[in-house]
Amino acid sequence: MTASDAWLTQLTTPLLLIDERKLNRNVRRLQQRMAALGCALRPHLKTLRSLPAAERVVANPQAPITVSTLAEAEAFVHAGYTDVLYAVGITPLKLTRIANLIQQGAKVHILLDTLAQATAVYHYSQQHQVDFSVFIEIDCDDHRGGLSPEDPALIALANYLVAHPVNRHGPAVTGLMTHAGGSYDTDSVSAIKQVAEAECQAVRTAATKLATVGIEPLMLSVGSTPTAHFVDDLTGITEVRAGVYTTFDLVMQQLGVCALDDIAMSVVTAVIGYNHEKNWLLIDAGWMALSRDLGATRNAQEPSYGLVCDIAGQPLAADQPIVVNGVNQEHGVIVLPAAIRCEQFDIGQLLRILPNHACATAAMHTHYHVVTETQAHEVWPRILGW
Repeated sequence: MTASDAWLTQLTTPLLLIDERKLNRNVRRLQQRMAALGCALRPHLKTLRSLPAAERVVANPQAPITVSTLAEAEAFVHAGYTDVLYAVGITPLKLTRIANLIQQGAKVHILLDTLAQATAVYHYSQQHQVDFSVFIEIDCDDHRGGLSPEDPALIALANYLVAHPVNRHGPAVTGLMTHAGGSYDTDSVSAIKQVAEAECQAVRTAATKLATVGIEPLMLSVGSTPTAHFVDDLTGITEVRAGVYTTFDLVMQQLGVCALDDIAMSVVTAVIGYNHEKNWLLIDAGWMALSRDLGATRNAQEPSYGLVCDIAGQPLAADQPIVVNGVNQEHGVIVLPAAIRCEQFDIGQLLRILPNHACATAAMHTHYHVVTETQAHEVWPRILGW
């Protein structure tokens, strides 16, 4: 994208901008990697949550996808997608919405890791004659939820699902799923590789444990964007999930997963004022446009809310990063170095902010402005709500 795009200068700021050329390049990169490793890819569509975006990420509506809200599942099934993993632990009140999607002909997989969840699913399936496809969540790094492969509760849960089938025409347990959230806390590529191996080994071990009692899940699902890009051995793994790889962000760049030039998302903002004494630049992108996510800077002495670039997407200074240092609801504050005076920027001048966490930043916008491969302008609506 160039600064001469007239359509961009006519839009009201702040706005979220997607570079389709970079997005497509990022998508191809992971597709090619998974093909080389001989493993299926189940993209997590939670970052952009947009039907036009999904068309760039998924080859066809029959391909497997992952979602994090039922609103996404409903929108994608309505658009013709047929293989959806809802990768958030199920609750009883959500089963009716899942059942409605199944009755529309979609294969919707649900996730659980407790007997209470399994019991609720069983009673609903019996009462309403609905067949559910169940994944058990495995904990690979003590990062969030799931059962340890060594936890006796895993066998107990699987045995319950065998004795109380929630799927009359399919396996008692469709798959095992884990997420290496700990990969976001690593400090080197070698550390990411270790997390990736632990992630895969966790579901392999869990599958072996279940096989000893005669339960053989059809699918072993792993994934995070860092581990997907650095895993070396996917033997026995059925599919890999990843989400933010489509646009990347500063967290991924700081982890070494991508370069700054790979980041396909930015927030376009306008200069709205100065603090001459402090050499501050004021912009119209606050936390309502950027989010409050501090990304990898959350523990730093000087946290930031995004990297400041010119309208062409180039960082303002090559020798040191210039960042958004503070945010209020609709105001952002950029503390400029002494060598760059705030008066050098015109009121109304456009800047671009690269996001810390693309998922969080995208969530602050109802739609995205897209510069296409042909430099045309499109608007992609976001799927809202839960």
